[in-house]
Amino acid sequence: MDRFFDPSSVAILGASNDPAKWGFWLSAGALRGAERRRVHLINSRVASIQAQPTYASLGDLPEVPELLVVSIPGSGVHSVVTEALDAGVGAFLIVSARVPDAADLAARIVSAGARLIGPSSLGIVDSGNDLLLAWGNFTPGSLAVVTQSGQLGTEIATLSARSGLGISRFASIGGQSDVRAAEVLNTLVDDVDTTQVVIYLESFTGGSALVTAMQGLRAAGKPTMILTTGQSDAGARLARSHTGSLTSARDTVDAACRAAGAIRLDTPVEAVELAGYFATSWLPAGRRLAIISDSGGQGAIAADRAESHGLSVDVLSTPTRLRVEEHLPQAGHIDNPIDLDGAGEADLSVHSSLVDALLRDDTIDAVVLSGYFGCYGEDVAALLDAELAEVDRLGEVVRTHRKPLIVHSMSADSQAVAALWQNSIPVYTSIESAMRVIARAGFYAAHSGRITEALEQSGPVTPWGTGYGAARNTLTAAGVPMPRAMTLNRGTELAEALAQSGLTPPFVLKAGWPAHKTELGAIALGLGDAAALEHAHGEMIGRLGEGEYIVEEMDTRDEVVEILVGGRRDEKFGPIVMVGAGGTETELYGDTWLELAPVSHAEALDMISRLTCYRLLTGWRGRTAADLDELAEIIVSVSRLIAGHNEIQEIEINPVRVTPAGALAVDALVVTDRGSDETDSDDENDCSHDSGGRGDAATETDDRGDDEKEPQ
Repeated sequence: MDRFFDPSSVAILGASNDPAKWGFWLSAGALRGAERRRVHLINSRVASIQAQPTYASLGDLPEVPELLVVSIPGSGVHSVVTEALDAGVGAFLIVSARVPDAADLAARIVSAGARLIGPSSLGIVDSGNDLLLAWGNFTPGSLAVVTQSGQLGTEIATLSARSGLGISRFASIGGQSDVRAAEVLNTLVDDVDTTQVVIYLESFTGGSALVTAMQGLRAAGKPTMILTTGQSDAGARLARSHTGSLTSARDTVDAACRAAGAIRLDTPVEAVELAGYFATSWLPAGRRLAIISDSGGQGAIAADRAESHGLSVDVLSTPTRLRVEEHLPQAGHIDNPIDLDGAGEADLSVHSSLVDALLRDDTIDAVVLSGYFGCYGEDVAALLDAELAEVDRLGEVVRTHRKPLIVHSMSADSQAVAALWQNSIPVYTSIESAMRVIARAGFYAAHSGRITEALEQSGPVTPWGTGYGAARNTLTAAGVPMPRAMTLNRGTELAEALAQSGLTPPFVLKAGWPAHKTELGAIALGLGDAAALEHAHGEMIGRLGEGEYIVEEMDTRDEVVEILVGGRRDEKFGPIVMVGAGGTETELYGDTWLELAPVSHAEALDMISRLTCYRLLTGWRGRTAADLDELAEIIVSVSRLIAGHNEIQEIEINPVRVTPAGALAVDALVVTDRGSDETDSDDENDCSHDSGGRGDAATETDDRGDDEKEPQ
């Protein structure tokens, strides 16, 4: 990758004297680094460009350039690349757009042993290596930007310059036709000029390598922020199940970010805001916040915004409240938020005294100062020195405690605001920005990444086949508890088989092969004895024909919570495991959490705790708490099954019926790339273990309790 970011020589094909053309900016930028590398400008129409002699063609150069930058009409790119490859050029930066057969061009470059960024790249920049091959000017700094959208990347670079961060490295990688984001990220791990990274991606090709690269950046202490687009269902094509349809592409990216120790954001402004924080302050140890404000209104709004971002603004401990009262003797009541009520104007040093008193408290992770501070010297010149002195005292306080202080100031660019940044105190002009930043910094601190275990691939799951019976066999072999069952095949003597099986009523009868059982009447439940089962079996055969039929013991336990557990193979990031609210209302609740697979028992418990329905599992309204450990083990088993068998594309268990006495999977779907071992999970759940008008079979009378009849 040094051929791109620190080449010994560079040639600009399409160099120009016209400031309205790309060739002008590429030439001017390349010449800025002329003391570090040899620069060759190619243009057959003029003798010199920006006082530099030109060459008429690539063949006229005195050497083969290490990097060739191409900025000519797209129709001419193929022929010049052929010439360059024949000459031995090893790296191409193609800015040209509308290049025909771009995929073929990339394949030819790669097959020749060369590398490519582009076509349609907006350039590359490396401030530390005096490399500027892009339109415009880039302020040197500490933020690296890797982007598929060059224009959006340029916006980030502009915002970064305005914030005082600047750019260490910039790479517009376009469609990743050859060089991918992960490769560029790997170069940043040891780059001394880069301390934060922003990535914008539309395609996560090679997602596993991307996660590994981000893990490397996290280990190097370089916070990584991702921007992406698209909320379409990643699994829309997997219409047979909820595992794919209930999670979006962003959910998967978020899971990848958690595994990598990175964080996904929504806009360039948010990315630069957070990068400024990372470059300046300490990570908070938790989400517990103290707020100081000049006015009750600003303090109340600050508290509201904090709560909306999941931050805690708790009542002050007694020792801390007493310390605060020492500095606010006129206050009628000390609370959190703390209202200065004019104390700041009376004595500017009260700010640092209060911040010190609060940061001493082990139950406070960060302090937000909201309001007028930063404006005193700007509005009243006589107060400038005193305000700047107070800024220095605040800096000493935060350096002593190594905890974050964030200021929301009504001034955007006063001397005091600049001095606050220099003293490791981030400043924002809106309270929304301040709270958003501290909340995301806390999230980043709490998700340091994890190494996903690489499982050795096992042989094909057995026995192969289609239908619910095969899915049952696959899951029970993996350790997933399911109801006791037997299979009825052609010629089975039902009464004899039932007696030998030891199954006890009530029974559920399922035709094993239909994908949509409700419409076909392929399920019967609440069958109280062998006679009822035999009658239902005969009736189904009469309508559906011979085939595999499954008889299961019906789960009749009390205090049931229905949970969905699934896994799928994401085409970008690999195996994924998911848990969510299950049952017939799964789509309605949309209550899910997913992680890259496999997961440990502790990670599975954490997944469960993220669900809104978690409270149902922990003893809602006096109920006995459910067996979370057994549910977690089912999640672990599914995660290892999907991660350990490449031929499995999708698994869904809906529902897993969880009670204080354990968990039981009562319906399942397994999809493989060798055919599907499946049952329609939605239809079976509608009928097998619920009632209330959800299918003809569900209206039959049985002995189930209320918990069996109502969704949990």
